[in-house]
Amino acid sequence: MLIVGSSHDEAVAALRASYSAIPPGSPVRLAKTTSNLFRFRDAPAAPGLDVGGFDRVLEVRGDTAVVQGMTTYEDLVAETLRHGMMPTVVPQLKTITLGGAVTGLGIESTSFRLGLPHEAVREMDVLTGDGRIVTARRDNEHADLFYGFPNSYGTLGYALKLTIDLIPVKPFVKLRHLRFSDAAEASRAILEIEDADFLDGTVFGPDEVYLTVGTFTDSAPYLSDYTGQRIYFRSVQERSIDFLTVHDYLWRWDTDWFWCSGAFGLQRPWVRRMWPDSRKRSDVYRRLVALDKRTHLTARIDRWTGRPPREDVIQDIEVPTERLPEFLEFFHEEIGMSPVWLCPLKAREKWPLYPLEPGRSYVNVGFWGTVPQQPGKLPDHHNRRIERVVDALDGHKSLYSTSFYTRDEFWRHYDGATYQALKDEYDPERRLYDLYEKCVRGT
Repeated sequence: MLIVGSSHDEAVAALRASYSAIPPGSPVRLAKTTSNLFRFRDAPAAPGLDVGGFDRVLEVRGDTAVVQGMTTYEDLVAETLRHGMMPTVVPQLKTITLGGAVTGLGIESTSFRLGLPHEAVREMDVLTGDGRIVTARRDNEHADLFYGFPNSYGTLGYALKLTIDLIPVKPFVKLRHLRFSDAAEASRAILEIEDADFLDGTVFGPDEVYLTVGTFTDSAPYLSDYTGQRIYFRSVQERSIDFLTVHDYLWRWDTDWFWCSGAFGLQRPWVRRMWPDSRKRSDVYRRLVALDKRTHLTARIDRWTGRPPREDVIQDIEVPTERLPEFLEFFHEEIGMSPVWLCPLKAREKWPLYPLEPGRSYVNVGFWGTVPQQPGKLPDHHNRRIERVVDALDGHKSLYSTSFYTRDEFWRHYDGATYQALKDEYDPERRLYDLYEKCVRGT
């Protein structure tokens, strides 16, 4: 036991007081200083909910943990590894919170066999839009909220305390980086790989696709370190076999924000040597991007130097594994960004607001960067094309970044009927934002 129950109760009491202090008719939101979303909005004028007391691991017992909703995965993993355990799925960025991963969808390289983070939840206490705190489980009177919470992005309520499943770990992870000559060959391999603990992939070009297969091991002949001068994503091309501690494996992508640290010059050796290792973190880079968005510094430099304006293309999408080659063919031809991340997944249950077919193999494709705007096209041309292609391939798009769906399209993709019924039950006065308004219109 890490903190006594009264500490959680005190946090709940403070939260109730914070909720009561928000004027009637004002929208309810979290008072947070950090975020992993890429929907940059002006800060609302109304006060937010004080959730500062909900950032602790309450208990680790056997194969479960009781965790407060604002606990980061960095802190959660640090505690569970002390017990020889880890969450079933550990999203790749350290400051993603457990509650955020459950309400906003998280993913990582165990997802091909263990699903998504919300599928490990046994029960959760949720502050709903009408001010109640309810306990939602698969089998109780709030089962509708339990199943409707994933992909609701804080518009149905906020998870205050969650009981989640854990899995045992070994000290090290052995990695095999397998190269494939095209996406079709890699897709067939994804469907066949079973004897592994972890599986993800990296695409460097149409004819250079890697799947990284990870397995737990009790010993390692050597250990690589990608937290300082060496860069993990480059090792995928340079090594066929590698070994990491389980801790370093779980955070292998955070040091360089996958490969996006290159935007700050951090992949140049002299810059990297000068940049403190303690500041090689995704949350540091994200704050720099937010600062750039506020000041428009990059856009101004582009105008001063005569460079064409650029479009942010920051998305994660899922397509059925057998349709992955079609998506990547389109992506290489029309978007042209690389590298690209691949993360296979199978949902274990049906979750209405993000309706993946249970048991079907999908691949999450992640791509984060900018491309030149096309003359004569809308400034968001590439993002709109991606949405259309994903729809045509029977896929889905994550909502952490900008979306452009019409209202009818949006609710067709994300089960508007179920969402509105949940809204009527748990937020009848619409104190919380509407999912469409929040994720598309930017309220």
